[in-house]
Amino acid sequence: MKAYLGVDIGSISTKGVIIDGDNRIIANEYLWTEGNPIAAVKGVVESLQKQIAPEVQVMAVGTTGSARKLIGVVLNAQIVKNEITTHAIGTMSRVPDVRTILEIGGQDSKIILLRNGIVTDYAMNTICAAGTGSFLMSQAKRLGLAIEELGEMALQSENPTRIAARCTVFAESDLVHKAQIGHKKEDIVAGICTAVVNNYLNNVGKGKRILAPIVFQGGVSKNVGVVRAFEQILGHEIYVDEFGHLMGCLGAAVLAKNSGVEQLFDFNIQEVDFVTKGRECELCSNNCEIIYIYRNNEVLDAWGNRCERGLSA
Repeated sequence: MKAYLGVDIGSISTKGVIIDGDNRIIANEYLWTEGNPIAAVKGVVESLQKQIAPEVQVMAVGTTGSARKLIGVVLNAQIVKNEITTHAIGTMSRVPDVRTILEIGGQDSKIILLRNGIVTDYAMNTICAAGTGSFLMSQAKRLGLAIEELGEMALQSENPTRIAARCTVFAESDLVHKAQIGHKKEDIVAGICTAVVNNYLNNVGKGKRILAPIVFQGGVSKNVGVVRAFEQILGHEIYVDEFGHLMGCLGAAVLAKNSGVEQLFDFNIQEVDFVTKGRECELCSNNCEIIYIYRNNEVLDAWGNRCERGLSA
């Protein structure tokens, strides 16, 4: 049976799926990147292989995410695409009539607007962390809670605390102040969820026309408190797919399948030694910072150069 692999390599987590010819997910994995995308991808690929039957043959690979080019070389991928494209394609494979995609990850967030199956607008926020998963994790730790507890605790609140949402520093100081003057923990947690939504809408979603059907994805979509806050503020039902955290790699796999370029994928990458090295080229005034990737001491690829001279290893 033919199948297709998609990998999404982010700064916080690395995700992977294998789909069949009908875009159904037959294997999936989610691991922490931990600053080592190559090791994380090896772990994801190893796990995916264990989940599929021996007769399944992966015939194409797609990569996306912040390390998509690096991992595209490692996996010999047919498709290397940005997150906007892959999230849109992945989401439409699950919700064909989607018009707005809200995505909040570990360190960044994005909004994608679609009309008649075409991306018409998008925005990303990679500067302030107040509207992302890392902010929720730091606040959970401050409150002595596991990140998994925040959502259900937020639902227990009848009077959410107003938390400043302009930036992480203001939000944290406001949270401490509200706790010191006696606000209930569940009200503070609900206030944090609302603050995340307000920050997202005031920054990433500013000036955007948000129309239903609305799909919320990314790791933060698993927080039911944030989902409820979105529904209350936007006045629309928010759809959260069970595979919402995998939409990027799902889209990459779909694009790999649709590329029409097939080559049997070799899962045996655990024993291959991949190394990256960076250097500054001094052959001209550009001083290009070039990244080389080696496989068993042989140069596979390099990028960052503005001319051919910089490619000499």
